[in-house]
Amino acid sequence: MNEVQLANLTIVSDDHSTPWGTGLTVAAFVAAVTAGAIVVLSTGMTRVHPLVSVGLNVIAVGGLAPTLWDWRKRPVRRWFVLGAGVGVAVGWIAMLAVSLR
Repeated sequence: MNEVQLANLTIVSDDHSTPWGTGLTVAAFVAAVTAGAIVVLSTGMTRVHPLVSVGLNVIAVGGLAPTLWDWRKRPVRRWFVLGAGVGVAVGWIAMLAVSLR
């Protein structure tokens, strides 16, 4: 609860609304960047050997998972977590589609 006191007036702001527009915009941007990075980096690693690409992706996601799991409870950072999760999923699906082509 935020209180602002002006002269003898006390204004109380109890606004805990979720900023959906801004949050989803941030999540979409993070998802696009994450998916693009996964596709580009995985394509390069796949040229070396497909198992290298799979192994490094699993290690990267396994390393980030505990941090992202903790961030999901924080008001601002939860949008980054949503974007990262969607970006990883989209990146892996895109890589699978490119690999099977």
